Amino acid sequence: MTRKRLIIEMGMGVDQHGQEPTVAASRAVRNAIAHNALPGVWEVAGLSDPNQMIVEVQIAVPYPEQVRQEEVLAVLPFGQKTLTVQSGGMVVQGRAIPELNDKNDEMLIAVAAVTVFVETE
Repeated sequence: MTRKRLIIEMGMGVDQHGQEPTVAASRAVRNAIAHNALPGVWEVAGLSDPNQMIVEVQIAVPYPEQVRQEEVLAVLPFGQKTLTVQSGGMVVQGRAIPELNDKNDEMLIAVAAVTVFVETE
């Protein structure tokens, strides 16, 4: 079997309040997959089950060690999922609002690349 890329999608996610890198990362993945349909999975690649897709997610986010990986991958509805998290993204000065449980003035921005592979003969 040969593994071939079917699609790569990019997204961005922000956590303006709460300073949670997992929230920013999850939003980046959701943004990456929000406006697509993958009929080629069935019509071109010939898969019979969407869980046969191999989905690799790469995230760049501030404080990558704090990312709860299972929560980020839960955004994806199908596939054999893997996640790589690295330091990156951006920290932007915002405004802490105590009623929103802010820990500080930081807004966290994450970027994501979601790649779907299929195995072919």
